[in-house]
Amino acid sequence: MSERFSSRRIYEDASPQDGKRVLVDRLWPRGMSKERAQLDEWLRDVAPSTDLRRWYQHDPERFAGFRDRYIAELDDAAHRPAVTHLRDLAAHDGVTLLTATKDIDHSEAAVLAEWLSGGR
Repeated sequence: MSERFSSRRIYEDASPQDGKRVLVDRLWPRGMSKERAQLDEWLRDVAPSTDLRRWYQHDPERFAGFRDRYIAELDDAAHRPAVTHLRDLAAHDGVTLLTATKDIDHSEAAVLAEWLSGGR
């Protein structure tokens, strides 16, 4: 079983290479219609907690701390079903983790893609 995860901004056009398209933000992206998003799923349960998201505020200087705290959240029992579901999806097709964040390299989608691929 080969798992393949990537991350992209939801505002980019869908691509056939995306595989399953899964939104991993807790909040729906501004200005994005459900039709344009072309999602297979919206998996809020894998998103960072509201407290962590508010602490981070997408400040690149806090990214290392955000990454560590988010991975700790992903390891807890509350996130386990969502993480298992993502791995099940990836067993059959590639999975693109989507986010509204402008800086994809400093986003939960990038951390999650790396973590799911074993790049902790």
